[in-house]
Amino acid sequence: MGGRPSVHQKSIHDFTVKDAKGKDADLSIYKGKVLLVVNVASKCGYTNLNYTQLTELYSKYKDNGFEILAFPCNQFLYQEPGSSEDAEQFACTRFKAQYPIFQKVNVNGKDAAPVYKFLKASKGGFLGSSIKWNFTKFLVDKDGQVIGRYGTSTPPLAIEADIQKALGDV
Repeated sequence: MGGRPSVHQKSIHDFTVKDAKGKDADLSIYKGKVLLVVNVASKCGYTNLNYTQLTELYSKYKDNGFEILAFPCNQFLYQEPGSSEDAEQFACTRFKAQYPIFQKVNVNGKDAAPVYKFLKASKGGFLGSSIKWNFTKFLVDKDGQVIGRYGTSTPPLAIEADIQKALGDV
């Protein structure tokens, strides 16, 4: 298998995750929508830029079938130290995030969330499939397939054209 995890799901819509309060959230509700899936952190040097631009993109495209799915992660220098609800409150209060903030997850290692195993197996990164830092972004099409992966240093607005294309706005 070449080091890639075994992932049986065929699309992101096959997954159920937990919301910030620990309740099941079925990702099939996003069928027909373009998704940007992001591992977020509140105490990272990239936090302000990313959250500000994510909120801007969401406001601009939410009525066109675009959703952002944010997954807090504490795997990179412990930059998301609080609870899932703390992360949600931070994003919603400080950055006016109106998109869902899910339960904290691991994105790498044997305890990586299954949805992240799927994302990484679908689109490897520059140095293999592991996620290198906070704010790695996966663009998912309306059918639940990963069509793009963007590293931490790619600001959300830099992928706006790809989002427009996926939405069919271009």
